[in-house]
Amino acid sequence: MQILEVKGVNKRFGGLQALNDVNLSVSEGSVHAIIGPNGAGKSTLLNCFIGRLNPDSGSVTFDGKSLLGMKPHEINQVGVSRVFQTPEIFVDLTVLENVMIPALAHRDGAFKLNPFKRMRQETAIRAKAIDVLEDIGLEDKIDMTASSMSRGDKRRLEMAMGLVQDPKLLLLDEPTAGMSRADTNNTIDVLKHIGDSRGITMVIIEHDMHVVFSLADKISVLAQGTVIVEDVPGNIKGNPKVQEAYLGTTN
Repeated sequence: MQILEVKGVNKRFGGLQALNDVNLSVSEGSVHAIIGPNGAGKSTLLNCFIGRLNPDSGSVTFDGKSLLGMKPHEINQVGVSRVFQTPEIFVDLTVLENVMIPALAHRDGAFKLNPFKRMRQETAIRAKAIDVLEDIGLEDKIDMTASSMSRGDKRRLEMAMGLVQDPKLLLLDEPTAGMSRADTNNTIDVLKHIGDSRGITMVIIEHDMHVVFSLADKISVLAQGTVIVEDVPGNIKGNPKVQEAYLGTTN
């Protein structure tokens, strides 16, 4: 089953055609990577998935529902969470508090009372947050202030903040950017575990090909705003269209 389908999407910014008749499909339960040179349109496409941008034409359908015209919080409510390239966390709160806040927001749709006053009363939400932190390998840091965490742990914390909202689709924008190789390999293991244990569909934008080929079931390659290849990893490396897009030559 295709859980995310993009058909004929176009987006122009003035004289720049950022997306040009983009088509791709993501199978439920899979890891789908979107790669391409800088300026290929990856972030623009991702922003069309989460309500930050609306395409000029075409369709974006998730789980049978059109995402076009939805606001970001509405898209989140139907089962789509995003992990940003720069972690968006509450640096002065503990790790556990960071995960409890989006869990409360997702359950209630919006905060009706001050969430900081409510957290101590929310034993079920606390248990759910701890469960997610255990799944992602941060259970020993629940009382740590988020500002004191390493970059790799901050990225994993934001993943936990997305996962606690019970998404069907998790969008990850450069999940290993700026990480050491050790943190990168640890993140790969965490994402594999999440996929296996929770069955969540993931779409990853990533420049690190080690990450892409370690995780992806299928890869879409963008160049100049259009998908030039969509195939399984084993067929991507030697594809002359991919070589030309990245290297400017097929030789």
